[in-house]
Amino acid sequence: MIGSGIFVSPSGLLYRSESVATCLIIWGACGALSMLASITFINCYSVSLATKVQNIFTAAKLIAIFIIICGGIYMIALGNVSYLSTGFEPFDPSLSPTTFSDIATAFYSGLWAYDGWNNLNYVTEELKNPFVNLPRAIIIGLPLVTGCYILVNVAYLAVLSPIEMINSPAVAVDWGFRVLGPVAFLIPLAVAMSTFGAANGSQFTAGRLSYVASREGHLVDILSYVHVRRLTPSPALLFNTLIALLMIIPGNIGSLIDFFSFTAWIFYGGCMAALILMRYTRPNAPRPYKVPIIMPIIVLIVSVYLVVAPIVEDPQIEYLYATMFILAGLIFYIPFIYYKVPVKCMGPVTAFLQYLLEVVPTKYE
Repeated sequence: MIGSGIFVSPSGLLYRSESVATCLIIWGACGALSMLASITFINCYSVSLATKVQNIFTAAKLIAIFIIICGGIYMIALGNVSYLSTGFEPFDPSLSPTTFSDIATAFYSGLWAYDGWNNLNYVTEELKNPFVNLPRAIIIGLPLVTGCYILVNVAYLAVLSPIEMINSPAVAVDWGFRVLGPVAFLIPLAVAMSTFGAANGSQFTAGRLSYVASREGHLVDILSYVHVRRLTPSPALLFNTLIALLMIIPGNIGSLIDFFSFTAWIFYGGCMAALILMRYTRPNAPRPYKVPIIMPIIVLIVSVYLVVAPIVEDPQIEYLYATMFILAGLIFYIPFIYYKVPVKCMGPVTAFLQYLLEVVPTKYE
């Protein structure tokens, strides 16, 4: 769950919210929204090694969070509350008033830090008793993460001014140099470990998304194959790595967060709409997870707001690019998935990659 977001994105969220109190409220609201969405959403070497690595780096992230929170409490005890006491007062009077677009893009920064909630949904096949353990993990984990994130931001603001946070490329690192003195190197180390852990977790889970999509016939067959000895979906993991490398080419983390979040919340909203529709069109369908209908309705409304508000108040050509990228999927879906037009050249390509990667089809039914 906890990734690099809490160490990096606070500056973007604070800049757009334009006041300390609004910033902290949005952090809490992001956690609440992620809880609603995640509960509603529930309906290449070794898996065990990847899990152990994830556990180690998660522990390292929690230690870093604990250090920052304790440091913040200490600074507050010394009376450093001048930045926190400003409440809803704009920290820069020269800035224009906060708009609906600003609030939406502030949510983008906050929700990106929480976006690990959807990772468990990709690996339900590999969980023990997922109908019990998956919702339990989300119900317990997200409130704890929300509390940690709010306390970390309070700790930041006990040391750094809002302007310093906005101008900082890595808020936690600047906080560490200001508070920890000779052991300040621990925070950059923790940020690096947190980022690695988040990447490891995303690689572990997101690769399963391509794997299952291929198994269901929505992607090329090779992505549904597993390694002959390790039994890991290595082609899907490599494909996910390639996509990730392409996404970081622009090099602007702020833009990547905004437009990734814009695209993601289109799909989150579509999922909520489908869930609401199927609750009425297929009322008797088996539902291992069933939530009150008000929860997907709330997430759908928020999704529409998060997608529409930035376009209406601050239209940018990148939003059009993101929308066109989504619609471009129809170019492949209609002929190859809906009409099942065969791609003759894929046979030799699949055979070559199968020999190269030492992978075989699965026997999943």
